[in-house]
Amino acid sequence: MAIGPVQLIVLGFTHPNFHGEVIAELERLRASDAIRVIDALAVYKDAKGEIEVEHLSNLTADEAVELGSKVGALVGLGIEGEEGLEAGAALGAAAAEDGIEVFDDEAAWDVLEEIPDDSAAALLLIEHHWAVPLRDAIARAGGFRLADAFISPLDLVGIGLVTAAEAAQLDELERAR
Repeated sequence: MAIGPVQLIVLGFTHPNFHGEVIAELERLRASDAIRVIDALAVYKDAKGEIEVEHLSNLTADEAVELGSKVGALVGLGIEGEEGLEAGAALGAAAAEDGIEVFDDEAAWDVLEEIPDDSAAALLLIEHHWAVPLRDAIARAGGFRLADAFISPLDLVGIGLVTAAEAAQLDELERAR
């Protein structure tokens, strides 16, 4: 397959205090070929719910031109304007002609709605290079993905992977607001 498993990760920040640590870690993962950041956006939501978007990326200039604003297209920000809207509609119509249901309104995830007012979010569209050989081996064995999810640290206590104190600390880190 041409692309590995892709995941949209939405990270919230009540008072962003960036010192380059997140970008540095994404660069480290990219250098190890574990992941590729396909696209990244910073979304700022003011106290009235108005949104301001800034494009972030560790892509090369050539990759950025090739991929465009994929996160914006996925979450409905329309960063590419009317031209992007028309291109997306054309791609969706072509997929529908092939019998592929591109969007399921019932299962739709309103990412922008989940960002609290007066906060910020980083939306990262990540390709998991490390998972390509595993995905392909599963497919060759006749397998397929049924579901996936990150497991809360609190749920890990019951199976003995972390202590209650460790889980509380990890949960606090994950849910910090």
